[in-house]
Amino acid sequence: MSENNEQFATRWGILLAAIGMAVGTGNIWRFPRVAAANGGGAFLIAWLVFMFAWSIPLVLSEFALGKHTRRGPAGAIGHLIGARHNWLGAFVGLCTAFIMFYYSVVTGWCLKYFVATLGSTQHFAEPEAYWQQFTTGSIEPVVYHFAAMAIGCLIISRGVVKGIERTNRILIPLLFLLLIAAAARALTLPGAMKGLGFLFTPDWGQLASHKVWLEALSQSAWSVGAAWGLVMTYGVYLKKRDDFVLTSYTTAFGDYSASLLAGIAVMCTVFAVLPEVDARAALGAGNEGLTFIWLPKLFEQIPAGRFFLALFFLALSFAAMSSLIAMIEMSTRICVDLGITRRRAVPLVGVVGFLLGIPSAWKLGVFQNQDWVWGLGLMVSGLFIALAVAVFGTDRFRREVINTEDEPHPVGRWFTFVMRFVVPVEFLALMIWWFYQSATNYDREGWWNPLRTYSVGTTVLQWGGLIVVLLLLNRWWAARVGAKEQ
Repeated sequence: MSENNEQFATRWGILLAAIGMAVGTGNIWRFPRVAAANGGGAFLIAWLVFMFAWSIPLVLSEFALGKHTRRGPAGAIGHLIGARHNWLGAFVGLCTAFIMFYYSVVTGWCLKYFVATLGSTQHFAEPEAYWQQFTTGSIEPVVYHFAAMAIGCLIISRGVVKGIERTNRILIPLLFLLLIAAAARALTLPGAMKGLGFLFTPDWGQLASHKVWLEALSQSAWSVGAAWGLVMTYGVYLKKRDDFVLTSYTTAFGDYSASLLAGIAVMCTVFAVLPEVDARAALGAGNEGLTFIWLPKLFEQIPAGRFFLALFFLALSFAAMSSLIAMIEMSTRICVDLGITRRRAVPLVGVVGFLLGIPSAWKLGVFQNQDWVWGLGLMVSGLFIALAVAVFGTDRFRREVINTEDEPHPVGRWFTFVMRFVVPVEFLALMIWWFYQSATNYDREGWWNPLRTYSVGTTVLQWGGLIVVLLLLNRWWAARVGAKEQ
């Protein structure tokens, strides 16, 4: 155990780093289409509920774990509740590391499309063909994946203050300015009010739909960064006197604000340019379909569309990079907690991340499988953090680990109830829902087959394999990170 010396220099730096971690591509490419497909304003209400019923309690727990134990996911849980439970935190960290491998590929896509907007945009005349050629007919996704990992590792190599804090001081204000500019431009388009009404007008009957609530919970779970282990890692670098409760709330609200700005920009543009039937088809085209196929086509049809298309992909690149930085730092922290020096850990993470991300960069089916498996794995991570808090004592954790003498904004008893009862129920509901979707919608014939992209079988096999390995290595791992023997 070593190298816990670095700390964030300012509270502003902590906040911007946390918001940068939270705001990613899911805010910009997933939120608009999911909100559109699930009742618009009704979805927003359910989504806001789960900010307090999932995201904020887990973010609070992660900040507290990191600050209290001075360890990232590799050792925080083992240090808190004993060595035999250390594998729970290792799962949280490695689940996000596996996401990093393909998230770097997504960051590369964003960089590629931003670069493409700076030259001739004739290729966007047939955006679907361009997307297919890029993802299946060239080595470019691998090259841009390498570029994304290289940029992220370069930033991380400069340390917490010079790297993470200073980068986010630039990236995050610029990201919000870009989103505000895109939303403002979209609002000036003829017919934009139809899209705005679609987003914000509640269909109250939709609140009776379990699908709306489960989709809202899923979006909240994936978007804010709760249970990723990233906040836990940043908590390591808090000073003893730094409080984090207000930062947790602000991070969640900042993430939600970015989603709403992106939703306004996308929804107003789609409904202003397309008839409603086509608009719904565009919003239902999936993450990649909406972002890389439909939006280039739409921006070409509005005045100064090329400029605003470049603006959109620049914002998307900033969002992706700020989250990728947090993932690389978390993976680096795992190595440091295991006894590897930071100087060696950063290039190690960069090389391993690049090599293990190549399959997702090379073949879209691999990317989709990994996104399915480890995106759902984050729900398991949320359960594991809640279990760790429960083993320690949920109310004791609130009183002794969150509400310390340095915390001017103590958390109330609602936290105890949510972490002890609500989060486990939410986990169970999410697993039933997504496995049901797999068996009935995504892959009826092969839902049990571990070799299928969206099957229950592939999810259980990959999760189970990781858990078995971690259980076998738990004693060694716990000793390396200094977990408590209990």
